[in-house]
Amino acid sequence: MPNDVKAMVSAAALVLGIAFAFWERWYGQPHLFWLVIGFSVFAVVAMWVFPEAGVPKGTVGKDGKGQSRS
Repeated sequence: MPNDVKAMVSAAALVLGIAFAFWERWYGQPHLFWLVIGFSVFAVVAMWVFPEAGVPKGTVGKDGKGQSRS
């Protein structure tokens, strides 16, 4: 994923996480506030630290299911 897209997704995840955390507090579940904030931060950090899953080049055959056996 390109860095500019990753930055936009990160910003959206943090904004939505903060909004959801305040909604939880307002709704009467204040103990979930820090859990939601922590999970949002963890999700953003994990997105930047861990690489995307992918298939190495040359391993997908014509059928799209793996190496071709022809």
